[in-house]
Formats: sequence, structure tokens, C-alpha cells
Amino acid sequence: MTPSRSRGWGVLRNLAVPALALAVVATVPFSSPDSAESDQAAAAWTPMSPVSVSYELAGHGKGDRTAKGNLLGFNDFHGAIDPPTGSGGLVNGTPAGGVEYLTTWIKKLRAEATAERRTSLTVGAGDLVGATPLVSAAFHDEPAVELLNNAGLQISSVGNHEFDEGTTELRRLQRGGCHPVDGCQDGDGFKGAKYNYLAANVVKKDSGLPLLLPVDIRIVDGVPVGFVGMTLKGTPSIVNPAGITSVEFRDEIETANKWATLLRFVGVKSMVLLIHEGGAQSAPPTPQPVDGCANFAGPITNIVAGLRPEFGIVVSGHTHRFYSCQLPNSSGAPTVVTSAGSNGVLVTDIDFTLDRRSGKFAEIAARNVIVENGVRNPDGSWQTDAGGAFVRNPALVDASAKKIADKYRTAVAPIANRVVGKITADITNTANAAGESALGDVIADAQLGYTAAAGAQIALMNPGGIRASMTFANSPGGEAPGDVTYGECFTVQPFNNLVVTQTLTGAQLKEVLEQQFVGFGGQTVQRILQVSAGFTYSYNSTQAPGSKVSNLALNGTPIDPAATYRVTTNDFLANGGDGFSRLTAGTDRATAPGFDIDALVAHLGAGAPVAPGPQNRITKTA
Repeated sequence: MTPSRSRGWGVLRNLAVPALALAVVATVPFSSPDSAESDQAAAAWTPMSPVSVSYELAGHGKGDRTAKGNLLGFNDFHGAIDPPTGSGGLVNGTPAGGVEYLTTWIKKLRAEATAERRTSLTVGAGDLVGATPLVSAAFHDEPAVELLNNAGLQISSVGNHEFDEGTTELRRLQRGGCHPVDGCQDGDGFKGAKYNYLAANVVKKDSGLPLLLPVDIRIVDGVPVGFVGMTLKGTPSIVNPAGITSVEFRDEIETANKWATLLRFVGVKSMVLLIHEGGAQSAPPTPQPVDGCANFAGPITNIVAGLRPEFGIVVSGHTHRFYSCQLPNSSGAPTVVTSAGSNGVLVTDIDFTLDRRSGKFAEIAARNVIVENGVRNPDGSWQTDAGGAFVRNPALVDASAKKIADKYRTAVAPIANRVVGKITADITNTANAAGESALGDVIADAQLGYTAAAGAQIALMNPGGIRASMTFANSPGGEAPGDVTYGECFTVQPFNNLVVTQTLTGAQLKEVLEQQFVGFGGQTVQRILQVSAGFTYSYNSTQAPGSKVSNLALNGTPIDPAATYRVTTNDFLANGGDGFSRLTAGTDRATAPGFDIDALVAHLGAGAPVAPGPQNRITKTA
């Protein structure tokens, strides 16, 4: 490439993105893909092996006719500064995660790519913040952003949890500045994310323009590569509606292809979609391989099937699963689709080759690398301490990440390590066949007791709001086994939702429960609400929508459709979150002081150690 052309791409990189961001998306013509551009060569990939794709391109050559690139991708980090505990910190038996270790592995893989003369870029697929442990959440996720800056993240899509505190707060995380209420708590200001958050399908209602940048363009050894980023269209149903009133969330396929049309117009022929939506492998085998695509299914399959063939790579997320797949795009050619689980336990290492003449992808290969943080025994097992916790490997700690993390750990320690109660055994958020979990029972009971003064008779808890289990042996602050700290409680319930009690008729309560199932009241995903002691019901999953729930009773007395009941939920549910629009019909709403975590803390510290919930309140008959 001549110097003048190289300078031209530099100008494009600086000017094209803001220009594209100002385009009126609704007026962009939707072009049908050219299937002749991406015919797959024979590939020996199977769903049980790391994905590898080659394309037959006219004029494709070797050596100086190709440009080599690399992507390091991850998703659903959720501010996991410390290594996750329990099963969330294991990848097929290997202890993994923690930002000091994630940073080490990113730098290691980046160095390997550089040694191969590859241009390496680090990317994310949303939910980097939100639903975070206290060490990040107490500072409005500024620690997570600073640590991702330090790790060299360059581009990420938004996810649904980026909207947990609303659109104004998301813009602050991108641009910097002190929090409007709490200020800059760490005393040294906040400069915002160095990486670009992309939100192509999140559009302002008053202007029709994207809330944040929709696309980014990076030059890989002289060849432009376009990045489009977005969250799932269904984000409004899984975040608090109050924070997103000024925006709408548009269709993923239409949005991606419209921006692809504009990218092609400025000469970009290779594109990467960063999207907070995904799928999952299924058994067999068990466990699934980190690089596998066994019996794969999920919303991302249909999304990829509608994409233009220029999208050779899709870095996905949201489902917290790991996979490495090739899925057919709109031309029938393969697109490489990856996900790195959650909480920084994996990094996806994607190598690709570009044809300089056409500007298109020539080869793509991807693998998931475990962010190991443990110490191996001679027999290959992992060392544990006297309490059964994994021993972390100090040789794998990144010093720069540790310095930042320790600053916040020190600041939050007096709050996080305060013992607030006791448990008798592990209390997990693993659901039984009816969809009821032991921890769901405990949290519902906690909210019922917390709102007794408001006349509460029944409490309902959304399962997605229970982010972790409580582990008897976990001792983050050195406390005795069975002691539960405030920080552990916050890891379980990190959203700071309000707790509200409102009046529903028995008939309305039944409709709320019917709305747990797909097909009733606009519900698109089955979500079984956790219920408090004394309230019971049955459901038959084979019945028609609206007729699945029966035998509703409170303390053994059947629920009267005409009578009224005081029902407690968090405000996310009360405002229609998770698709429970029937809850918005409640009347005489009363809001308890504090947050949902305060209800849990009060329950755990009320008396004797708390035992796991009985998981016998919901009966599935078929």
C-alpha cells in the first residue's frame, strides 16, 4: 500500500465513524447480499473441534497478498474483579477467572499474535458492567471500566446490563465524569471507557439516531475491517423500563445489514458483528468442550442466517455459555460465531487472514482459551486450601490490574467484609424440575418479611435477579465457614432494586403466574417466579397458554379470584420487567425503605442460621 493510501485509511478511521453515526438509519436502503462473494472451500470442521473456515476468493493469494489479524474476545464480564466462586469459577473443572488473571491471559495471547505479525484487537460483546459484585458496583462500575481499559479492550457492543442504571449513566461510563449523585468516590476522577461502546440498534426516539456510535473501523495491516455492535432487541423486557424511556431497540438483522451497506459504501468488505445475543451447546457430550458447537441452538442462529456474507465473524454473548461454531449466513456460506462464557473465565482467540486485493476474509479460525488461575498438583489436579477453596497462582497475576483492583478492594472492604448473618449449608440458585430454587425460596421469604408492615401476604422473585449461590465454605474476608458477608449478599443480588408491595386480585395474581409461560400476555421466554412460604400452586406445561396454572393457595386456603391480596416484588418486576406486564395493574403501591439486598441482609441476620429453602412450593404436574 502506498503511503498516501495508508494515510487515507487513517482519515477514514477518524472521520467515517462519526459521519456514519449521524446518518439517518431509517433511510438507508436494505440491500440483498451477494451470495457469489463468499463461497466456502471444503473444510474439515466438526462441531466437536475448534472452528476453522477457508473461503474461495477470486485472486486470493499468499504472502504479501494477505494481511493477518487477530481478535481477542470476551463477553458478560459483569465486573468480575475477583475470581468467581463455586461452579461459576470453574470451566470443566479448571479454576478460572478474576481480572488480574484475565489481563495476564489477554496480554499473553496478544503477544503471541504480535509475534506472528498479526494485528491484534481486543473486543467485547456486552454486559461488561451491571450485575457486578460490590467491589465494582459500589463505585457505579468505574472499577470495571478502568480495569478493562488497563487490559487493552478497544471495542465492545453494549449489552442489556449496560442499561441497568439508564441511558444517561451509560453515556457517562463511555465519556467520563463524576457520578451526578455520589461524585468521584475514589478521589482521582473518572475518565470513562477508552474502548468504544457500540449501540447500532439502540436509537433515540426523538431523532432516530443511535444512542452511541453504531460502528467502528480498524485497519488490519492496511486492510479496513468494520465492526458493528448491538444488544439484543429484547433488552426492554429485561431491564428496568424507567431507565430506557428515551430509546427504542431495533431488529438485529435489519440493523446489522443496514450498517453493513454503509460500510461497503466506504470500501469495507470484511466485517465483525459484536452482539449481545447468543445460543448454547447441549448434551451429548457432557461436559461440552470449550471449543465445541455440539447440538447448538439459540436466537443467534437465526440472526446469523439473515446477515450479509461480509460478516465473517460474530462475537456473541448473553447466554453465559461457551462455544465456537460455524453457522450459515444469508448466502449459505459459513460465519464464525463464538462466545467466551461469562465472568472472564475464557478468552476467545480468533486468527484471521484478509485478501488484500478484495479486502475480504480469506481464512478464520477460533478457539476458547481458559483463563486459568490455579496451581496444579503433580497428578494434574488443582491445589486447594484447608477450607476447600482453590489456591490461586501468584505467577499468573497481572501487577497493573492488581494495583487498580486492590485500590477498590481496600476502599470497599469495611462494607464488603461485614458479617451480616449465617447459613447452615450451601444455598444454591439451581432450579429443580418445577423451576424452584433453594435460594429463590430464601429471597422470597426475605422480601415477604421485609414488607410485613405494608401488609404483604405473598412475595414473588424473578430468577434472573439471583446472580450467584451462597456457599457455606466461602470466606472472602477470612470469616468463619457459614458466615455470610454483605459482599456475598451483594453478589447474589447486585441490582439495588426497590422492594414494593401492591394489591392484586386473585384473578390478577393468576394472570401474573400464567405470564411465566411463553405465549400468554406477550411473554417470549419462560421464567418461573420464586415464591414465599405459605403460597403454593401447580402448573401443567402441556396446557394452552393462559390455562397452565391451578391450585393457587395461601396457607392452604384456595386463592379467591375476587378477593384482594398484598403482593411484594422488586420494582423491576412491578414495572413490567421480564415480560410481567400484568404486575403493572397492581394498586396501592408501597415502597419499602432501602433496597432488595437490605431485605436479604435483614433475613439472614434475624436469628438462627438460615437453611436452604425447601423447594416444595411449586408443583409441576406435567
